[in-house]
Amino acid sequence: MDQIISITDKALEQIKKIALTENTEGTKGLRLAVTGGGCSGLSYKIEFSDKKDRDNVLEFGDIKVLIDPKSVIYLKGIVLDFKDGLNGKGFSFDNPNAKNTCGCGESFSL
Repeated sequence: MDQIISITDKALEQIKKIALTENTEGTKGLRLAVTGGGCSGLSYKIEFSDKKDRDNVLEFGDIKVLIDPKSVIYLKGIVLDFKDGLNGKGFSFDNPNAKNTCGCGESFSL
């Protein structure tokens, strides 16, 4: 199966750092999801979470990424990156399917 998403090395490095404090038991996966809301209609959600029954589980080395079936439609093809430049610091989603994005990059529409 082709990977649903891609994660840059820089983002993986940052996820591992955060996991040391937020996922100390190592039992949770990194959940990527899409929810309704935000200034463009849909928002990205990223958090550590337990696996749910119907989740797609992707492995990037020792990092497990969990994506629910509804979010797969919106996340297919994205690249998760981590930016730490002068214009801000944080995770960024490069979504080739997004028709519009807001200025902060945290919401989009199709």
